[in-house]
Amino acid sequence: MIRSFTSVLVANRGEIAVRILRSAADAGFRTIAVYSEADADAPHVALADEAVHIGPPPVRDSYLNTERILEAAARSGAEAIHPGYGFLSENAEFAAACEAAGLVFIGPSADAIRLMGNKAAAKRRMLEAGVPCIPGFQEADAEDARLLDAAQEIGLPLMVKAAAGGGGRGMRLVESFDELPAALAAARSEASNAFGSGELILERALRRPRHVEVQVFGDHAGNVIHLGERDCSVQRRHQKVVEEAPCPVMTAELRDAMGAAAVAAARSIDYVGAGTVEFLLDESGDFFFLEMNTRLQVEHPVTESVTGLDLVDLQLRVAQGHPLGITQEDVRLRGHAIEVRLYAEDVPGGFLPASGRALVWLPPAGAGIRVDHGLSSGLEVSPFYDPMLAKIIATGPDRETARLRLLRALRATVVFGLRSNRQFLIDVLQRDAFAAGEATTAFIAAEYSDGYAEPAPEPQDFALAAVLQLRDEAARSTSLRVVNSPATQAPVQQRRLASSFEYHHEEEDVRATVRATGGERYEAEVLGERYEVAVLVDTAAHALRVDVDGVQSSVAFLCHGRSDIYLQRRGVSFQLSNLLARDRGPGDAAASGAILAPMHGNLLALRVAVGDVVAKGDDLAVIEAMKMEHRLTAALPGRVSAIFETEGAQVAAGAVVLEISPEGTDD
Repeated sequence: MIRSFTSVLVANRGEIAVRILRSAADAGFRTIAVYSEADADAPHVALADEAVHIGPPPVRDSYLNTERILEAAARSGAEAIHPGYGFLSENAEFAAACEAAGLVFIGPSADAIRLMGNKAAAKRRMLEAGVPCIPGFQEADAEDARLLDAAQEIGLPLMVKAAAGGGGRGMRLVESFDELPAALAAARSEASNAFGSGELILERALRRPRHVEVQVFGDHAGNVIHLGERDCSVQRRHQKVVEEAPCPVMTAELRDAMGAAAVAAARSIDYVGAGTVEFLLDESGDFFFLEMNTRLQVEHPVTESVTGLDLVDLQLRVAQGHPLGITQEDVRLRGHAIEVRLYAEDVPGGFLPASGRALVWLPPAGAGIRVDHGLSSGLEVSPFYDPMLAKIIATGPDRETARLRLLRALRATVVFGLRSNRQFLIDVLQRDAFAAGEATTAFIAAEYSDGYAEPAPEPQDFALAAVLQLRDEAARSTSLRVVNSPATQAPVQQRRLASSFEYHHEEEDVRATVRATGGERYEAEVLGERYEVAVLVDTAAHALRVDVDGVQSSVAFLCHGRSDIYLQRRGVSFQLSNLLARDRGPGDAAASGAILAPMHGNLLALRVAVGDVVAKGDDLAVIEAMKMEHRLTAALPGRVSAIFETEGAQVAAGAVVLEISPEGTDD
């Protein structure tokens, strides 16, 4: 049955909304965006033909509020709703509500979403359909006692998983039976808060599998095909970091077998639209059903890159009742594509999510490079939403070309004002195991068993920082035009400027003395070494071509205020500030007994009260931020002397949540 529509509302935000809006507009549809108060200035709002305000920043009051989204559809005259991926995209009640309101839901049926949205029910259906599944326990609504008994039968190691939802929430790896009761309690708590259901399943844990997923597509006529596979093995906390297509170890025979299993899974639930069947592939070549995502995936661009298909356009056609228009024989995979997820997060600090203002955002470009993002310079990255900033995708005729292009693109990517995982992604792509195509789901744990430390600045970086801050001071104090040509002499006032800067980086204080010698040339001394620096030309906003001791290179920079500078050279970026302008650091706060919020988020639980005696390492509170729960623990023994926040409150990064008086003190 043909269900024509001419307008599409995208019930999502950020890069997801931008990506879908572009394909919908290219196909000729009138596009409508929705936005919360926090997203009023977001790029997806400006990109749409119309945009409707749907509420305050918290997702329960805006992007997860079915009533407000349906009201927005009615106000804008939308005829169809695309849920994107995330938020309501796998909410069966939302899909049903759209249909009841006379809107076309661009996705599968509510029944298919409901069935596959519960891991226990989905696994039972897959077993019936003959799809290989991991040994485990998937009875509905099992109590802890039954799960403990089942664990003995399954054996170790095993995974505890939330039956509802995904993304690593409500998931725990158990290595010994002594750990199991606590793992069940923690998984239930996290799952209940994230999905509204504490139902759990158990599965045998595979030690070093690959995470391989198959893109499937179905239409209303019952045609179902697959579009090849993606390898998503590089993960942290069960969240994907790097994805690629095709899988580096895939053979034609294995692809046929996995593809057939994925198609069988989709057919067993009369699936319509884009979906992904996820498998674990072990070292012997055996594969097992993991879950089915009843939506478009974040990593779909790598499939688009190797198939030449626009999956959103195909979704729009199928939703109108048109046939797929392609058969399995028409699907050809060409070349290789790799995608990385650029997150706002503190990697050395344990991948904690970050938020703040993106002072400068310069996405990369070049041959074979695609960037999906919803970011702009000056945009506030809110603590209310997922910390992913962008997806950067590189395509090439072979895997190594794609890898090298992606490395080059990441080194050219500039995001100042936020902590990000950009440098970590570069490091991942350079690791021998990844370059050789050998990464499994154990990759990050194995390669970074001792943690990750970001590169330290070199003496030249301090010299350049001082030069650029000197130029900024000159511009501020004299309002003179900064000369960017070596052929033009700077004014006398600028040539006479000289200054010293003292920077603190980790455990080191570094002094840089700089003197302007004229014509945008400078002498800088750092750690006893002298550098001749020349600023040659502005290459773009916040970018310069510089010469240091006869070696030219491009740098990106931002002088923020009078003390801070962001600098990126050779793909490595730093934030530096004058030592005298430093605020008290987290280490000083911890020593004083103050317990700080490590990120913006919701204070989910307080585990202590004023007057309680605590030991070092005791749980004090739980903060929920960007889909994960984070424990605050005591840095020293003592007594809780004050609590400054209440449960349910939104706390800012760096805010003092509570205070501990060290043992033997009364204040």
